Amino acid sequence: MRKKIVAGNWKMNKVLDEAVALTSELITMAQDEVQGDVRIILCPPAIYLTVIKKYIENSPNFALAAQNCSDKVSGAFTGEISAQMLQSIGVEYVLIGHSERRQYFHESNELLAEKVNTALENGVSPIFCCGESLKQRQNEDYIGFVKNQITESLFHLSAEQLLSVVIAYEPIWAIGTGLTASALQAQEMHAALRQHIASKYGEEVAQEISILYGGSVTAASAPELFASPDIDGGLVGGASLKSREFTNIIKAR
Repeated sequence: MRKKIVAGNWKMNKVLDEAVALTSELITMAQDEVQGDVRIILCPPAIYLTVIKKYIENSPNFALAAQNCSDKVSGAFTGEISAQMLQSIGVEYVLIGHSERRQYFHESNELLAEKVNTALENGVSPIFCCGESLKQRQNEDYIGFVKNQITESLFHLSAEQLLSVVIAYEPIWAIGTGLTASALQAQEMHAALRQHIASKYGEEVAQEISILYGGSVTAASAPELFASPDIDGGLVGGASLKSREFTNIIKAR
């Protein structure tokens, strides 16, 4: 049975008081309104990880993710955060390969493979992000482009290691552009990625991996998206900053 997951990526938003208030509201709403079969992952800015950890530690359906980690174990890398540091404060997940990291920081598939390795070696589960731009979407082999991201960053792993990874498909062309990915378009990609994993690791492994959708998920779009057979939840951006909106998305799962 695949894990049902809704993750909220806060990006570079919220001052501390706002972050604490949002967390408290989500915990209360989740306890009152959300069934226990969904894992809720909060991805606050790194500076708040230890604070938010204290608020969620008695809420078993909540977990914590960092938004990034270094590919290096330790050393003279000012401003970087290692996977070992994340593990030492109880962070269970880390986003790797988010489209903004790829775009603004030019992170390559090869670099992301090293980040995946470092996270797994330190007991932190990667939420591996993949997706295509509008230009790539207009290319007839857009599915091949995203499959290649998976191949180059994940297919060196053993089956056991891969089962510790969550995949998040984010169609970059549908984020902040006014364009929308339909549930059929999202399901097409999710099914293709699951089939691609099956071709390397077998059907049993492919059926165990959670694949999330990350293209401007809202409370209105979540029910249809999450009803798709290969979509196991969402990686939510802006909507995760509003407690009621995010709770409604979680409920849709």
